[in-house]
Amino acid sequence: MPLGARVSDPTKVSRRLVAVFAADVEGYSRLMGADEVGTLAGLTERRAILDRFIGQHGGRIANTAGDSVLAEFGSAVDAIECAVEAQTAFAGANSSVAPDRRIKFRIGVHIGEVMVRAGDLFGDGVNIAARLQSIAKQEAFVSRARHTIRYARSCR
Repeated sequence: MPLGARVSDPTKVSRRLVAVFAADVEGYSRLMGADEVGTLAGLTERRAILDRFIGQHGGRIANTAGDSVLAEFGSAVDAIECAVEAQTAFAGANSSVAPDRRIKFRIGVHIGEVMVRAGDLFGDGVNIAARLQSIAKQEAFVSRARHTIRYARSCR
């Protein structure tokens, strides 16, 4: 770092309204228990797909942990289009894989206020997106204000 360069304060928290995008692999622990090497290879391939679509739709990956991805979008439409296109691509990637070995992402999207610290997202908006993700099955669940819209797309 050059002399005199300013380091951002890692404790500073800001707030903003975003479309929170939470994605997680359904049955990841079971898949890893059955075949760690194959599952990691498949996850790496699917993450490349997901990361590409997030970038193409103007999203920013805020955090990852194992099989989960947390991203933000400035537009709900961009987040939904990303989810639908990613699910379609995942279906293609899974078409030659045995049904019990398929890596299926569940995706939840929620439009809400988040707290941002050091680039990571926190708050109820993140929690709601994660809850929606947990009930999705190879589709995207979207929430806005007090209404929940189930946006499902067949990817079989």
